[in-house]
Amino acid sequence: MRNPLPIFTTVTLMAPLLIGAGALWGGYWALAGLAWMTALTASIDELVTATLPSVEGDEFPAANGLSVAIAIAHFTLWFAVIAALSDQTGLATWEKLVVFAAAGLFMGQVSNSNAHELIHRPGRWLRSLGRWVYISVLFGHHLSAHTLIHHVHIGTPNDPSTARRGENFYRFFLRAWAGGFVEGLRVENQRFERLNRPKWRHPYVAYIVGAAAVLILAGIIGGAIGVLAAVCLAAFAQLQLMMSDYVQHYGLWRRKLDNGKYEPVGSRHSWNAPHAMSSALMLNAPRHSDHHAHPARPFPALRLDHEMPMLPLSLPAMACVALYPRLWRRMMDPRVADWQDAAE
Repeated sequence: MRNPLPIFTTVTLMAPLLIGAGALWGGYWALAGLAWMTALTASIDELVTATLPSVEGDEFPAANGLSVAIAIAHFTLWFAVIAALSDQTGLATWEKLVVFAAAGLFMGQVSNSNAHELIHRPGRWLRSLGRWVYISVLFGHHLSAHTLIHHVHIGTPNDPSTARRGENFYRFFLRAWAGGFVEGLRVENQRFERLNRPKWRHPYVAYIVGAAAVLILAGIIGGAIGVLAAVCLAAFAQLQLMMSDYVQHYGLWRRKLDNGKYEPVGSRHSWNAPHAMSSALMLNAPRHSDHHAHPARPFPALRLDHEMPMLPLSLPAMACVALYPRLWRRMMDPRVADWQDAAE
């Protein structure tokens, strides 16, 4: 089957190039970066009906190279944006706001999807690279919460990242952020006792010390304004990361069996979207059912099929809808009911 990697490469790496140019020179470069992450992606999603092909097999080593490149672009862009927002590159106020919005969208959508890919790849250094991407947006504990809690308990009351039917995003955000931190810490503490390692090697030490180092570095670059910029950028990125979880798992629950256990995770337990541009931009993250069925499968090999719940709009568009709870429930609750009724 045709290799889709050049499409992923072009779409994902063009974003930090444009946003980085905007951080340095402002003007049309800044607008181009924001347009790439918003209007252009939304327009192509609507105009192009074809879906991205999947590569055959579960192994695709070239995908690791792109993930490393995106991570390097993420860290480079972080430096450039903190400098720009700290008056180091002479941007006007409106240019700073545009660069901030574009960079936050990139870090919350592309960098998040890429870090998510890295923490599932085999090899310690790839996993560490993904961890540091999350730490750079002050969200290091997501590695523990995602791999040890979410993938185990998806679609059950034990998963903070599964949104309940009728729960709006704002309530979900507070519950899921705190729940992910606490539950991730609880499981890591249990694992740490078994491993009998020095206390400084506890994962949460790395998350907290790493976050402090990120803020210190931001202060070195831009003083108090740099620290504030890093915190705001991280908050914006985290908001989108949690929004992805909200949209992709809203209301879909696994049945509890007679033996007290929950049914195995299947295609029906995540929402998906087939749109080409946002799929390329987010490294096939909208093909979420297949990811949960095969967590180690690289992003070019993720598949879609007719048995998977489909969102009515693209993932980024549905994230915007989720900001308006009444509209969200009007669009999604009937679909949730259909899928849940079909499962019973």
